[in-house]
Amino acid sequence: MTQQNVTVAVTGAGGTGVAKALLAALQRDDRVGHVDLLVSTNGRKLVAFEFQSGEDPDSVVRALEATSPKVRFLDPSDMAGPVTSGSYPSDMMIILPCAAGVLGRIAHGQSESLIERAADVMLKQRRTLVLCLREAPLNLIHLRNMVAVTEAGATVYPMIPTYYNLPETLAQLRDEFIERVLQFMGLSSTDRYQWDGSDTAARRKHSRER
Repeated sequence: MTQQNVTVAVTGAGGTGVAKALLAALQRDDRVGHVDLLVSTNGRKLVAFEFQSGEDPDSVVRALEATSPKVRFLDPSDMAGPVTSGSYPSDMMIILPCAAGVLGRIAHGQSESLIERAADVMLKQRRTLVLCLREAPLNLIHLRNMVAVTEAGATVYPMIPTYYNLPETLAQLRDEFIERVLQFMGLSSTDRYQWDGSDTAARRKHSRER
C-alpha cells in the first residue's frame, strides 16, 4: 500500500476544532504516512482562544492533539521549508479553516507565508488542493477569488454542514463534515454518510441509531 503525504494548514478563521478532528482522522489512518502541519500566526491565536491554550507551537500542537510521530510541525514563516519545492512528495493539501485573506493571496499568487507558497506549489504541480473557506456572507471579491482558485485547479470546500442526516450534536455535524472532506480526498473511512437510496424516515432512524 502506497502511503499518502498530506499537508494541513490551519489559518485565522473560526473552527479550529474541525481541524483537530481532521488531524485525528489522518493520524489514525494507515493510508497516511506523513502529515506536514502549518498553523498561521492568526491560526495560533484562534487555537489559543478556542482551546484556552497558549499560542506557542508546543501548546498549539498539544491543543490540536497532533502528537503522532507522523506529524511534523512546520514554521509558516520559514520560506525555505520543504513544502516550497515541487519535488517534495506532498500528495495533497488541505487548508482548514481557510481564511478569506489566505484564499485571496492564493488566488493572486502572492506567497506571504509558507502556507500560500505550499498551496502555490500544489497548483503548479497539478496536485490536490482543498480550501475549506470559513466566511459568511460572501462579497464579490470572495466569489471572484473562489472562481480564480477553482480555474487554477483547487477545490473550494466551504465549511458548511449538512442537515439531512438529522444531527443532534455539534460533534455529529463536525464529524460528518470531516468524513465528507476525506471522502472527497480519497481517504474515506466509513460509508455512514453515503446515501443508499433509503427514504427520509429510514435516514432519520439510521442517524439516531449511530
